[in-house]
Amino acid sequence: MHEMSLAEGIVQLLEEHAHTQQFRRVKQIWLQVGELAGVEPEALTFCLDVVLRGSLAEGAQVHLLREPGRGWCLACSQEVAIHARFDACPSCGRHQVQVTGGEELRVAELEVE
Repeated sequence: MHEMSLAEGIVQLLEEHAHTQQFRRVKQIWLQVGELAGVEPEALTFCLDVVLRGSLAEGAQVHLLREPGRGWCLACSQEVAIHARFDACPSCGRHQVQVTGGEELRVAELEVE
């Protein structure tokens, strides 16, 4: 389950920023999770519950902001919604879609003290 290593990386990122920006506690975390990021949201939430214990973010509320998958169809020159990396264009049915969004996993916002 790679979500555990992602959760551990998030805690490490929080600790690094706590040191440089001088905060001591994280109260809320907003994570932007793209539909095409290859992350299972429920698994990530579970893993964060585990790794946040004993950290500066113990007890923090975690909010997942889901970002839809987006692509640019080279055949019909339209931006389209996609739900998997190799989806066909929903407009023309061709498989010439380049992913333009929905791949990200990032800490979008923190509430700290």
